[in-house]
Amino acid sequence: MISRIEFLKTVDVLLGRLMAASLPASRKMGEVVEPRRLLVIRPGGIGDAVLLAPALAAVKGCYPGAEITVLAERRNAAIFELCPAVDHLLLYDRPGELLAAIRGRYDVVIDTEQWHRLSAVVARLAVSSVKIGYGTNERARLFTHSVAYSHDDYEALSFFRLLESLGIVAPDTIPVPFLSLTVKARQRAAELLAPVAGRDYLVIFPGASIPERRWGAERFAELARRLEREAWVVVVVGGREDTLDGELIAVITGLNLAGRTSLLETAAVIEGAALLVSGDSGVLHIGVGLGVSTISLFGPGRQRKWGPRGALHKVINHHLSCSPCTTFGSTPECPHQARCLREISVEEVFQAAMQLLAEKNRVDGNKFLDIVQVNCY
Repeated sequence: MISRIEFLKTVDVLLGRLMAASLPASRKMGEVVEPRRLLVIRPGGIGDAVLLAPALAAVKGCYPGAEITVLAERRNAAIFELCPAVDHLLLYDRPGELLAAIRGRYDVVIDTEQWHRLSAVVARLAVSSVKIGYGTNERARLFTHSVAYSHDDYEALSFFRLLESLGIVAPDTIPVPFLSLTVKARQRAAELLAPVAGRDYLVIFPGASIPERRWGAERFAELARRLEREAWVVVVVGGREDTLDGELIAVITGLNLAGRTSLLETAAVIEGAALLVSGDSGVLHIGVGLGVSTISLFGPGRQRKWGPRGALHKVINHHLSCSPCTTFGSTPECPHQARCLREISVEEVFQAAMQLLAEKNRVDGNKFLDIVQVNCY
């Protein structure tokens, strides 16, 4: 059975391409006047939504009186509840709210989608004299300001490229945390963490959006056993689909919260952790946005684009000749059974965890996200 995400991608290829090619092109413009109302379009997953937050904050910082509306999807919308810069939130996959976004009047519309065309069509249809977006295919003709996109740029930096015509330049570093949790989410996390209250804990997220990005519950379970022997409590987070993996990983003294938390509650659990261990996932970027130290496992995904930067983070990547293989969010079926991840050993991850935890005092004094200097290798 085709998933909703696959269905939308198919519609984009068939309908989006046709509309992007047939709509009248936008007239190119030069200088942009000070914006008062902005529509920012962010369909897609959690990771992009998290790493868009610093750019949204920069807009609000430069233009404090600006009103920012974000058009998101149900699967990533909760992230924008953690972004103080966002004034209004509409959902791309609710027809009434999509129509409201198109009918609104804005000074600037920014489409942050990198490849698919339907969001660019929405930007073109929205009432605005300034339309900014990535010119990666036919979508380029729909913007007044078309921006280049590179797979070698860290994603947070890529989003800042969209702001250059507004006079906003990317900083060298971004202080963290740049996500702000709600009191309600923190209270619920405290209730869930009651069995381990008062003890330092690590968080493991074993899930992934696709099988090729899963390291495997057995490896995570062995890692958990080794961490527990070092007196660390292991807390597992994830969706309902991760519940059984969580039971295997937290089988000894750990706490399995997989399938028991909302996205915001998951973030609140992560916020209190000494360390987050995860594959290349949206949950990883939540940890980054909360200023939590992370260990991330990369293979199919593009480390230059998605690997966390700075002293808080360690990326483990064997850099096989066939990886990365993901392009614009699409990962081909792997003929090698994801060897790029399978060859990452439990010992490697355990030693990285011990090293990062031993450096914790130094790391906590360097809480920033390095978005310009490429230091991921």
